[in-house]
Amino acid sequence: MLLRLLYTLLWHLAIPLIGLRLAWRARRQPEYLQHVEERFGRYPCNMDGPLIWLHAVSVGETRASAPLVHALLDAHPECSLLLTHMTPTGRATAAELFGGMAPRVRSVYLPYDLPWAVARFLRHFRPRMGVLMETELWPNLVEGCRHSGIPLALVNARLSERSARGYGHAGSLARDAVAHLSAIGAQTEADGQRLTALGARWLQVTGNIKFDITPPDALLALGKAFRSRIGPRPILLAASTREGEEGPLLEAFARRCPAEVLLVLVPRHPQRFDEVAGLVARSGLKQQRRSDDAATVSADTRVLLGDSMGEMYAYYAASDVALIGGSWEKLGGQNPIEAAAVGCPVVVGPHTFNFKAVCEQAIDAGAALRAENLEEGVDLALDLIRTPARRQAMGEAGQGFARAHRGATARTIALLDPLLRGAPARKG
Repeated sequence: MLLRLLYTLLWHLAIPLIGLRLAWRARRQPEYLQHVEERFGRYPCNMDGPLIWLHAVSVGETRASAPLVHALLDAHPECSLLLTHMTPTGRATAAELFGGMAPRVRSVYLPYDLPWAVARFLRHFRPRMGVLMETELWPNLVEGCRHSGIPLALVNARLSERSARGYGHAGSLARDAVAHLSAIGAQTEADGQRLTALGARWLQVTGNIKFDITPPDALLALGKAFRSRIGPRPILLAASTREGEEGPLLEAFARRCPAEVLLVLVPRHPQRFDEVAGLVARSGLKQQRRSDDAATVSADTRVLLGDSMGEMYAYYAASDVALIGGSWEKLGGQNPIEAAAVGCPVVVGPHTFNFKAVCEQAIDAGAALRAENLEEGVDLALDLIRTPARRQAMGEAGQGFARAHRGATARTIALLDPLLRGAPARKG
């Protein structure tokens, strides 16, 4: 209790800085200055009828939520669904995925973790149940739901060893938040064990919902269109790269890759597109941008900058092999599931702690390779480009790997249904 009071005091002391932080982030993304009132629990929209609330903090969580959103609405046709986010890109992704489902599905920002803002949010929307995706734990939000009698579940939950240590340092603040969740669906046994050590009471291992995402036909067709624009050249994809990775990657690519290999470089965050374009320009490699929408990619273009959102399946489908971003610096990596689903072999770096289980499973299945640094990663990718039979075998292994791990959405629905129907959660 005392720790939560101190935590809340820190939030109140930070209020004068929140506007400055939003303004700072708006330098790259002006959308941060939109809907600011929602971040303090004031909303212009209402939703009729029984309501399910699902929180997906940003792009990755929002995309991962898609199978669950559709399954919840199919299982409960009497309900509408409210999506909450913390970032403009998460909100934009929701509009892309679910915009055609309005007014039954709406998106707003989740308020900051201030008790009075949380109370306003819960009073305004009065959800029948709340669902948090992956790793979002806000102590005052959890307490507000408990006080209001709103069941709150954490699903597709993952907790790395590093994050578990961080939550452990928070003492009773984190333990109380975990213990007061109505149900938890963990991705893996290891995630479940770490959450149980933090105090989880109602936990089942349900698997990773991302395996249940079906590659959209429109994006697979776009991948074929990309391939047609590029021609027969080998394509090396650098997917979801993060700050500090593009410079060394461009150096390694320029030194090691023959001129016929095209690097498709897709930064993780859209606010960095221009910055990365500048890095490519300084490298001396000729580039084109996806946003230029030229009919073809010139034969002397070495780098195609993927400055678009929501097209990762298309990039994977068009490419011969992919380097997974976020794994070359100590950033935790990105998941290789989308690549596996379309049969694109991947090479991951040494830092995959955010997706440890799925990366190790992909490697064990023969769908992925691990390299210790970017130069080794580029060499492994080139070796795959030069050996079509091995590349095809890895692609087929990836598709088999993706198929074998499906079913998490159905298990999650089974976990959540008792909460929606008013029954107590049962321990798994």
